[in-house]
Amino acid sequence: MGKVERIVFVSLILDLFAFTIPLPLFPRIIEWYTVREISDPNGLLSRTLRFVSAVRGVFYKPLQNSQRWDVVFLGGLMGSAFSTLQFLVSPHIGSLSDKYGRRNVLLTSMIGNILSALIWIQSTTFASYMLSRVIGGLSEGNVQLATAILSDVSTPRNRSKALAHVGIAFAICFCIGPPIGAYFASRPVPLSEALQMELNVYAVPALLTLVLLVAETLFLTVALPETRNTQPDKHDNDDPLEVHINEKSKAASVVRSVKERTELLRVLRKLHFLFLGIFSGVEFTLTFLTFDLFDWNNTQNGALIGSTGIISALLQGGYVRRAISKVGEGKMAQRGVSSCALGLVLLATLPRFVSTQPKIAFCLAFTSATVCDEGFDKDTGKPAAEHPELAKGKALGEFRSSGQLGRAIGPLLACASYWTFGPSITYAVSAIAMLTLSASMKTFAVLPEKVS
Repeated sequence: MGKVERIVFVSLILDLFAFTIPLPLFPRIIEWYTVREISDPNGLLSRTLRFVSAVRGVFYKPLQNSQRWDVVFLGGLMGSAFSTLQFLVSPHIGSLSDKYGRRNVLLTSMIGNILSALIWIQSTTFASYMLSRVIGGLSEGNVQLATAILSDVSTPRNRSKALAHVGIAFAICFCIGPPIGAYFASRPVPLSEALQMELNVYAVPALLTLVLLVAETLFLTVALPETRNTQPDKHDNDDPLEVHINEKSKAASVVRSVKERTELLRVLRKLHFLFLGIFSGVEFTLTFLTFDLFDWNNTQNGALIGSTGIISALLQGGYVRRAISKVGEGKMAQRGVSSCALGLVLLATLPRFVSTQPKIAFCLAFTSATVCDEGFDKDTGKPAAEHPELAKGKALGEFRSSGQLGRAIGPLLACASYWTFGPSITYAVSAIAMLTLSASMKTFAVLPEKVS
């Protein structure tokens, strides 16, 4: 791992650690605001819950605990709102990084993240909490820019290996972030009573998030160099075995024109949108499924997510990084989508065969490990003045934007289907969609191509 790769990996750990800490707290924090503000019928939370209840009532009328369902659904809407903001802002973050540099834009986005955490600490109303989420959604650019930086300093031969660090960071932080957030949720803020300050009920996790973001910003300020327009040494960090494999496959490589590569990026954005739309919907409805079948609590759900993250991290480090140079990025991503389809088939049978649960965790972990959230395309990086549509930051920003739109829409559609048709039909239809998606990816599951 090169110097810049190490810096980016550490910053991703700090950033994703901060991002995952509040994930298990959403339902409880909404309940806290409900207790505080339910007496105000004209407040933002009361009006939002009435809207959520009306939408939920169209699809599903629970016999009991209807308010609990509304709180869970509102948590999903909050996640969708965050993804919608990312959909809107990601292309602009990418274009700005092409113009002003990755480092400058990344440090600017960190200021917004820090402001979001500061508002969360002091948010005693639902409106102020939503303001912190909006600022966070408009500011989050670390993963996108980290991918662009890793692409800047890597060659096509070692780029897959470099980008694998993004998936490993995700797996690590999704294992440790939510449990730590849940642990500190019950801890009081030191000196808060002495200072006579009213803070958010989860001010300690918010304070921990703030500390991590400040530490990340200071670390990036000191350690991260500018990488835009960097020309990496073509033989730096190349694995001899990987070089040998690439030399053998040169004759079979494909040369694509700029027009063909631009069209390929357009198709990949569409595939990315469809995949994350299906996958994120499944992720969100899993909490409904475990509640329906097993009456699981937050700790048990956290254990399921944690075990999936651990398996994903092991697969990333032990399988993906070694196999991807042999089979190609497209083929590896296709295998992950196919694994997701198998997991969805097992989910569809879960209400009848509860013992399929461990197989589901493995299939979803394999998908998480192999289908990188930033895609598997190498067709970015042309100088912006020569081919603006292929400029690295802009291309990655538009790619991430398409995925975030899928994350915004997927949970809402999946919930509507779950409540209307039940889990078996919902997951069976999702499995068919994933299989169709996997079949359509065969065109792109090719050996690495040469750049024209």
